[in-house]
Amino acid sequence: MTDNRQIILVTGGARSGKSALAERLVARFEMPKIYIATAEPRDGEMGERILKHQQSRGNGWHTVEEPFDLAGALFATDGQGVRLVDCLTLWMSNMMGQADIGALVMTLRQQSCPVVFVTNELGQGIVPDNALARRFRDDHGLMNQMIGDVADQVWMSVSGQPLRLKPAMEPLNDLL
Repeated sequence: MTDNRQIILVTGGARSGKSALAERLVARFEMPKIYIATAEPRDGEMGERILKHQQSRGNGWHTVEEPFDLAGALFATDGQGVRLVDCLTLWMSNMMGQADIGALVMTLRQQSCPVVFVTNELGQGIVPDNALARRFRDDHGLMNQMIGDVADQVWMSVSGQPLRLKPAMEPLNDLL
């Protein structure tokens, strides 16, 4: 791929293969690879998950750990290669209701190098039993919609299988 300004969103459920799909999409770009990690190793199990992700990626990646200032990390790394942000769900959780999605979308519109985002698809499960969890699920769904709207491509991983959602295989007007 030679287009330097691409925004790609990869969504899916837990353990659906979305990170692996995102890494394959990043590999299409012939430029340095930057991994923007939003996770923090707050306990041993999360530390092990992060280590497994690092090992599965292998060498050839520059890692930027940024659990909070995602827009700043994107500005700081623009022009240095393709960025993989893993993941938007953890970033939103880290922000504790203070995530500025509008600022993130504005940042994306100003990028000159590709950005591939990983996010979770939370709205397909049961309705959470408390107001805070329902608000997070709802805000997260709106964030995914906003990033999906600005994205050039949207992919979903289901049982390890990629499904391209945007651009659609058929024009939507023909389907409606």
